Amino acid sequence: RLRPVESGGGSVQAGGSLTLTCTLSGYSLGNRYMGWYRQAPGKECEPVSQLSAGGYEYYGAAVKGRFTSSLRTSDSEATVTLQMDRLKPDDTAVYYCAAGWLTGGACFAGTLDAWGQGTLVTVSS
Repeated sequence: RLRPVESGGGSVQAGGSLTLTCTLSGYSLGNRYMGWYRQAPGKECEPVSQLSAGGYEYYGAAVKGRFTSSLRTSDSEATVTLQMDRLKPDDTAVYYCAAGWLTGGACFAGTLDAWGQGTLVTVSS
């Protein structure tokens, strides 16, 4: 199956910023969605953001106002970024990107065409 390439994870102190990037090559997004999910140790998966080329935007309540996602598409590639500002220790998690007919406000729900292996973000206090 298609596998996105995720990058940008790492460690940062609280209040800092990180940018995650996810690129899916050989894929035409069309009217579908790309989004980010996260899972912290011992916690349930949480939807972070979801975008469509048609202008749909979703952000989870915990990240709204601090995280901004953007989408760049072509006939053969789709890239979604996640700019994370004012990071908190509670943002520590593995972040996964996904693409397809994603169900808004839910993790790995809908008809997924591709999802990544995840990139770790660690925020220290």
